[in-house]
Formats: sequence, C-alpha cells, structure tokens
Amino acid sequence: MTNAFDSLLGILRPVFLGLAAVLAVVATMDWMVRTRRINPFSRLARVFRTSVDPLLMPIERMVVRAGGMSQNAPWWALMAVAISGIIVIGFVGFARDQVATIVASAAGGPRGFYRLAVTWVISLIQIAIIVRVVASWIHFRPGAWYARWSYKLSEPILRPIRNIVPLFGMVDVSPIVAWLLLIVLETVLLGIW
Repeated sequence: MTNAFDSLLGILRPVFLGLAAVLAVVATMDWMVRTRRINPFSRLARVFRTSVDPLLMPIERMVVRAGGMSQNAPWWALMAVAISGIIVIGFVGFARDQVATIVASAAGGPRGFYRLAVTWVISLIQIAIIVRVVASWIHFRPGAWYARWSYKLSEPILRPIRNIVPLFGMVDVSPIVAWLLLIVLETVLLGIW
C-alpha cells in the first residue's frame, strides 16, 4: 500500500516542480513584456498577448480585485502552484506515513493499537493547541466553525494550567506548558505498555 503512495509522490514531485519552472519562465517573460524590458511589439510580446495572457486573465482579475497590480498575476500564479504543490505533496506524504503506521501497529497486535491510539490522541490535542495559538494571533472568533473544535479540545487542558501558571506580561504561556505536559504524558503512557 505504501508503494502506491511512493509512486504517487514520485509522479507529483516532478510534475509540480516542472509546472513551477514553466510558470517561473512565463512569469519572468510576461513581466519583461509588461514592463517594456522587451519590445511590446516584438514577436515574443505578441505571442504572450495572444496565448499566455488569456490563460492568466482569471488570476489577473482576482489580483486586481484584491488591490494588486495586474502585472503581478503571473507571480501570483507561480505562488499558487508552489503552495498547492507543497500542500498536496505534504498531504500525500502524511497519508502514506499514517498508512505505514497503521500497518506497523497491526503487526504489533493490541499493544501496537494502544500505542497508535495514544500517539494519535496526543497529536490531535497538540494540533488543537497549535490551531488555537495561531487563531489567537490572527484574531479568529473562538466560535467560528473552523476554530471551534480546537477550543473544545484544548480548553479543558489549558484552563487548569492558566489557573496555576501566571501570565508573563501579556503573554499566556499555558499552551507551552500544556505542550510539554502532553509530551511527558505521552512518554508515560507509552512506557506503561
């Protein structure tokens, strides 16, 4: 099963890299044409206006609507490809690792499943703490659907710690303390069996 994920990763990496390289060349050439570093009446400029610009038009509209300059549309397209490539490759790699972990846990019998459950529960709570901290930096509403789960998972752990550990100036260190306590708890629970 992990071989299928490895094959998919072997295909995705060069595809996204090649697409990013092509977009980097296109973005550079388009920028040179739009800023008149290349003669706008040359054959290359006409090719870009007739074949490349229509492809970039939807991205250009989004950039302009967001307050950006239309000449930056190719660079935004490059960024979108790079970020989506990182996300897709990261997700496939994560899924591959989880499948490998499940297979290894199944080979370990009940002890393997116990260790898997402990690791997953602790990891989920740690992710909830990270999401909550990032949400506090960005000022998301705690009741928003995309942040609510992190508050529900992390608040029972953070509230008692907040009652014990004081604020340092305006900095709440309870997430750091909770993270360290979760690491200790995971080590203890995995050492039991």
